[in-house]
Amino acid sequence: MGAVNRYSDEDLKEFKELILEKLKIAQSDYEMYKTSLTQSDGNDTQDTSPTFKVLEEGAATLSKEESGKLAQRQLKFIQHLQAALVRVENKTYGICRETGKLISKERLRAVPHATLSMDAKMNQR
Repeated sequence: MGAVNRYSDEDLKEFKELILEKLKIAQSDYEMYKTSLTQSDGNDTQDTSPTFKVLEEGAATLSKEESGKLAQRQLKFIQHLQAALVRVENKTYGICRETGKLISKERLRAVPHATLSMDAKMNQR
């Protein structure tokens, strides 16, 4: 009997559920970051002295930059999870794109959008 070249439908169903759960959380986090970028938190600087106003505006700018970076990173994560769902539907999920061998279940549970086995990932360095 040859080597297994794909996960069973039952395994794929388990991974799909895991990916969908992570996707739901990631989308919720992304919306939170987007909201923090588009709305002020209601802490106005109108009644503070000019020195505090400058400090608060600087902190707000930094916070918006950080939120923007986090939102961008979260969107990329969402795209990777969506691509993983496509691979589940195509029944190519969990196959290393370098070696063609199955990626371990432990790795996929930890990083459900992984496309490289640990061996292939380590060889990239």
